[in-house]
Amino acid sequence: MSALWSSIPLSQWLVPLAVVLTGMVSAALYLRRHQQINAALVLLAALALALTLAGLRLPAGAAAPVVIQSDAPAAVTATQLQRVAAASAVELRGDGLRDAEWRDVPARPLQWTPKAADLLWLDFPRTLALGRQFTLTVRRGEAQAGWRLQLLAENHQVLADSGPAAKAGTTQSVQWLPPVAEAMVLQARILDAAGKVQAQGPLPLQVREATPLQVRGLFDAPSFDARSLNQLLVDGGALVDWNVTLGKAIARQEAAREALTAPNLLFADAAYIEHLAPAARSALLAQVRQGVPLVVLGANAADTALWQREFGLHLQAQSATTEKEDMRQFALAGTQLALAPAPWNPAGQSAGWSVLAQDDRKQPWLWQRELQRGRVIWLGLTEWHRYAISAPQALAAWWQVALDTIALPSKGKLAWQLDDPMPLAGLRSELCVQGAPAGAMLQVEGLSQQPLQRRRDKADAACAAVWPAQAGWLTMTLGGTQEAERLYVYGPNDWPAWQRALRRDATVRYAARHTPQGMAQAQPMTSASPALAATSAQQAAPATTALLPIASSGLLFIACMLVLWWREQFNPAATAARRPEPA
Repeated sequence: MSALWSSIPLSQWLVPLAVVLTGMVSAALYLRRHQQINAALVLLAALALALTLAGLRLPAGAAAPVVIQSDAPAAVTATQLQRVAAASAVELRGDGLRDAEWRDVPARPLQWTPKAADLLWLDFPRTLALGRQFTLTVRRGEAQAGWRLQLLAENHQVLADSGPAAKAGTTQSVQWLPPVAEAMVLQARILDAAGKVQAQGPLPLQVREATPLQVRGLFDAPSFDARSLNQLLVDGGALVDWNVTLGKAIARQEAAREALTAPNLLFADAAYIEHLAPAARSALLAQVRQGVPLVVLGANAADTALWQREFGLHLQAQSATTEKEDMRQFALAGTQLALAPAPWNPAGQSAGWSVLAQDDRKQPWLWQRELQRGRVIWLGLTEWHRYAISAPQALAAWWQVALDTIALPSKGKLAWQLDDPMPLAGLRSELCVQGAPAGAMLQVEGLSQQPLQRRRDKADAACAAVWPAQAGWLTMTLGGTQEAERLYVYGPNDWPAWQRALRRDATVRYAARHTPQGMAQAQPMTSASPALAATSAQQAAPATTALLPIASSGLLFIACMLVLWWREQFNPAATAARRPEPA
C-alpha cells in the first residue's frame, strides 16, 4: 500500500490537500465556539470532497490475465481482443497473432513460450518491371545440409534451381528473368538432401512494362565510363540525348531516336558542373527542383570549393594507402564486381546529404541530397567500363540496381503500400495508399467501399482494413482516380511454416511494445498530432480500478454540507456559541 501512495504524483495531491487544510481551519473555528458537532461535520465533508477530487485509483493488478488460444487464428474473436484492455497480462498459447491484429491491442505484459517448430521466411518482390531479375530468398529456422530451393512456373516446369547446399546452412536463393509482362503465380519448392519435398507454395508476381527512360547526358570530356553507360542505356530501350565536349569549341551530340518530351533523368560528369557559368548552373538546378534527378559522375571532380559552396557537399580525397580496401564489391549475376572509388568522395555527414546505397561490405558509393521535388545524386565510383566486355551481364545488373535506386518515387507521388507479406483469406489485412487524402473511397473487388483513414505511424499515407473472402487475385481501385492495384490473397493452407514464422515475429514485436524502449519508440509517432497522441495514450494505459467509490464520497460530502446548513439556518440554538454566564 505504501508503494501506491508513493506512486501518486504530487500534482494530484495539491487540490485535495488544500481542501483538507480549509476543512481543518473551519473545524478549528467551530471548536473555538464550542461547536463540536459542526466541527466534525465540516471536517468529514472536507475529507469526503478531497477523496472525490483525488480520484485515487489502483492498477488492476489483481485482474486475471486474458487467455488467447492462437493455434486456430480464425477462432480468435474481436471480443477476446477487446478484453485485453481490462486485463493485467496476455497469456498466449500457440504461435501468436498477425501484425494487423496485434496493432489494435493495447500493450500488456505477454506470457508466452513458443514451442520448437519448423519455420520459413520468404523474401521476393511482388511487383517487377520487365527486364528486371526476379530473386527469391528462403531462410529456414534451423540449418540443414544438402537442401535445395527450386522456382517453378505455373505449369510446374523448373525455372531455377539453387542446387544442394554444400554445407549446413539456413539460406538459399534463386534468380530468374521474366520474359513477358503479366501477372503470374509461380511456385517455390524446398527439397531435402534426399530429394523429398519439404514445403511448396505459391509466389504471386506482377511483371509490368518498364517506363521508358528519357535521359540527357552532359559531359565535359569523353570517357570510357560515359561511353559504356550510353551503350547500356540504349540497349535497355531508353531515349538518350548525349552531349560530350571534345575540345574548346568542339562537341559531339548523339540525338535520341525520338524527341525527349519529358526528360526524367540527367547525367553529368563533375567537370561539366564545375565549368558551367553561374546562370547556366542555376538553370540546370531549376530543372532538378521540378523533379528530374541529376546524377553526377564524380570521377573527374577537381573544384572541391565549388561543391562545398554551391551544393553543401564536403569532398575528401581518396587515400592512396587504402586503395584495395576501399574497392566497392558487388556480387551480381554470378560475378564479383570490384569497382574503384572516385578520387574525391563525400566525407562524413555533409549538410543535407545522405548515403543512398552501399556495396556488399556496407561501404557507401551513392549519395543524395533532396532539392525540392528532385534530388542531386553523387556517384562515387569509376572504371566500370572494364566489365563491359568481361562481365556485361553483371555490369548491366549493377546499373539496373543503380537506376532503380535513383528512381525511387518522390514523397508526393501516389503509391500503393501492401505491407502485409502474406494476406490470408478470411483474415484481416491492411492496405495503404501513399499520397492519398484521408476519406478517399477504396473499392476492393467483392467487398463494399470504405474510406481510407490516417494511421499514427504512417504520416503520409491513408489506410483501410479488408477481410478478403477467398484466395486469388483481388483488384482494388481508388475512388476519383484511375489508380488500380492487384493483391494476391493466400489460402489458409499455403506455406504453413511461413505463416507460423510471421505470426511469431509479430508477437515478438508486440511483446517489445510493453518495454521502456518500445514505449519510447512509440512516443515520436504521436507527437505530431495531439488527437492521435491522446488515442494512443488511452490504448496504452493499463486498466485501473477505483480505490474508493467516487459516488459514495460525493454523496457523503453533500449530506454533511446539508446537515451543517440546516443546523446553521433552522437550529440556531444548537450552533450558538457557549459563553460563560455572568456572576
